Amino acid sequence: MRHRAEAVLLWFTTWCKALWQSLIPHLYGDPSETRAQRIIRRVRIGVVIAACLVTLQSVLLVLGAWRDDRQIEGNMGVAAAEVLDAGPRRSTIEFVTPDRVTYRPELGVLYPSELDTGMRIYVEYDRSDPDLVRVQHRNASLSIIPALSIAVLGWLTAAAILGALALLQRRLRA
Repeated sequence: MRHRAEAVLLWFTTWCKALWQSLIPHLYGDPSETRAQRIIRRVRIGVVIAACLVTLQSVLLVLGAWRDDRQIEGNMGVAAAEVLDAGPRRSTIEFVTPDRVTYRPELGVLYPSELDTGMRIYVEYDRSDPDLVRVQHRNASLSIIPALSIAVLGWLTAAAILGALALLQRRLRA
């Protein structure tokens, strides 16, 4: 039984290495490489770089939301607001600060999900920059799932493209 488990483990590690080598491109060219193979290798490198950039963008999305939250919490004001226009990614609001100044943040409100036009909500804003405003009791943790889904979708797309390119490269060798 032990030898069978070792054999399965050896097969699995060999299979993973072969999959890794066929999907992830090497950076240097082979002297016997044809022009088509060189182009495919460079496209594969570009696909991996694009997937890395999508992942970086997702990380920056979460870090930006966290930074905005820290800025709001550092000099927080709370006000009642009215939702003027609600959308899935952007909602426009209007609120009045305690010193009776009315604000309509240019970029809308942070974390606008589940808002409807005409709703009355409470918002938290940065008193030194009232254009930075979020729905009360919402924070950067709401940005983790969308950012993670973007990164995963980017890598799944990259894996599909890399797989197709690996098949194309095999056909060119034959």
